[in-house]
Amino acid sequence: MSSKPNLTPYLGGYSESLREQIGRSISDGKLGAHFLAKYPALHQVRNERALQVYVADLKNSHLRSAPPLSKVCYDNQIHVIRNALGTHTTISRVQGLKLKTKREIRIATMFRSMPEAFLKMIVVHELAHMRISEHDKAFYQLCCHMEPAYHQYEFDLRAYLSWRAAGGADPWQPLTSEDAQIKA
Repeated sequence: MSSKPNLTPYLGGYSESLREQIGRSISDGKLGAHFLAKYPALHQVRNERALQVYVADLKNSHLRSAPPLSKVCYDNQIHVIRNALGTHTTISRVQGLKLKTKREIRIATMFRSMPEAFLKMIVVHELAHMRISEHDKAFYQLCCHMEPAYHQYEFDLRAYLSWRAAGGADPWQPLTSEDAQIKA
C-alpha cells in the first residue's frame, strides 16, 4: 500500500487536506487499525429476520406515519464499488380496480459483518428516501434527525471503502462473534 490511493470515488466531495490525511493513513497502513479501535464490535443483525426487526424499529421510532415496508433484506447482487450500498424501491401494481404499492429496502451483504454504526447509517439513508427522494438539504436533515452522527458515520464508511479499494484488509475479518463479545 505504498502507492498513492485513488480516493476520488468515495471522498471526492471532501477537502483536499482531508483526502491527503486519509491517503497518508492508507499508505502507512494505519487506517484499518484506526477503524478497529473506533468500532471494535460487529453488530448482531446477521440474518434477514433480524434485519427486518432492526429496520422496523428505526422506522417506527422516527417515521411512524410512513407506509409499511413489504420487504427488507441483505442483497448480494448490490455491487458496492459500481452501484450502491443499499437500495429502496417502490413498486406499484394494478390489482383489479386498486393500485397496490410495495416498498422494499435492500442492504448490501457486506453490511452483514460490519459495525452497527455503518449498518445504521445505510438503513437511515434508505429510510429517509421513503419521505424524500432527492439528496438535498431536507434529506440530510432527516438523516441527522434519525441519527445525529450520520455525517460522521458516512465519512468513516467512505474512508473505510477507500481503505478496502486500496487493498487494505478488512479489520473485522479476524474477529469471530465470540472475539467481538470478549472485546466489548
